[in-house]
This record gives sequence, structure tokens and C-alpha cells, in this order.
Amino acid sequence: MTEIDLTTATAHEAWSERWQTDAGRADWLDVDPDVAATIPLLREHGVRSVLDLGCGVGRHALALAEAGFEVCAFDGSAEGLAFTNDAAASRGLAIDTRQGMMTDLPYDASWFDYVLAFNVIYHGDESVVRRSIEEISRVLTPRGWYQGTMLSKRNRNYGVGVQVAPNTFTNDDPGDSDKVHPHYYCDARELLDLFRGYEPLHLIDRLHKKPDSWHWHFLGERHAA
Repeated sequence: MTEIDLTTATAHEAWSERWQTDAGRADWLDVDPDVAATIPLLREHGVRSVLDLGCGVGRHALALAEAGFEVCAFDGSAEGLAFTNDAAASRGLAIDTRQGMMTDLPYDASWFDYVLAFNVIYHGDESVVRRSIEEISRVLTPRGWYQGTMLSKRNRNYGVGVQVAPNTFTNDDPGDSDKVHPHYYCDARELLDLFRGYEPLHLIDRLHKKPDSWHWHFLGERHAA
């Protein structure tokens, strides 16, 4: 198992503060189009149990529960989970929420058919990323699907600020408070190396809302052995 530097996995502190206000939550309430497009494919693949890892305020967990899947939502922020619980209750949805670190998931092996980690596991250095992927692989069934994003080296923040580890930077971006916490960036070759236990089904470098905010979008099937 990968040894990790937990001092680089601190971004949940910024998100906990953000999730406490309507303004902080405003940009994180709509389901991402890639996730929405994957939902019918999950049904075709026979998926039943899903984990929204780093669920934030629950936008994807809620959508997956409404689609009929058995949903667990996991996050480091109590504030995000509280909002998710309230939203689920208001919609009559059953979602199992738990708080903790993405490097130590409180679930049994091979528990989920699908794990989603949208804008999550790059919050730390490479050791944190690799340990998080190990945990995802542990709780995911063989031939189960993983979907997630990684920061691209085309992103405007790559190489900006202080390099605290290889490919890992912090900066005082006034428009994004979590950038003072370590963020890991990769190119396609490095991403596929991180996910070498998966068969790639989809990989694209996609621009998010902010200028030059490039993120890799990855969908892969865990190898059976």
C-alpha cells in the first residue's frame, strides 16, 4: 500500500467553509453533463450500488439516487454532507452519507459497482492520488466502473505558485480559495499510469467554466484480476 503524505490532503478545509453559504454552493448544484450522460450506461452495465466520493453538496449523489441506484455519499466536509442529507430528505431519497478521508474509505472490498470522484482525488500530492486510487480499486467490484476528473497540465494553474512536490502546486489565487492547498496535475501518459489497473473507456481533456481550467475526464473499467 502506498505511503502517503496527509499534510498535502487539506483542501477539504476550504470546501467546508465554502459549503456553509448559498453563494459558496451556487456553482456546485447542477449535475455535470458527463455524469448525466453516464447514468443510462450504468443501467446497461448492470450497476446497482454506487459511491459518490467527495460528494460535496450532493449534486451527483442526488441525481444517482433519483435514477434508482443504491447510493453512498462520502466527503471530508460535515457541512457538505449536512446539505446533502437535507436535500435527500426533502426529495424523499435514501442516501447513506459518511465523513472521512478519501485515502481511507470505510467500506468493504468489492462493495460498489460504480465509483464517481468528480474534482476530488487530485487534492494532494501524487502519494495521496495513488493511495486514493488504491482505495477506489479496493471497494470497486471487478469489472466495475470508475469515473472521475484530474487536473490537466494544460490548466492555467499548473506551474503557478509554489511547487510542494512533483507536479503539485499551491498558490494564492484570489478567485479560488482552495488553491492554497496542494493540487496535483498530470498529462495523459501520467493519468493512464495512475489508472493502469483500468481499461480506459473514455478520456478527454475538457475545459471547465473558468478560462484555461482544463480537466481530464476519465471513465474506466477495473480489470477483473
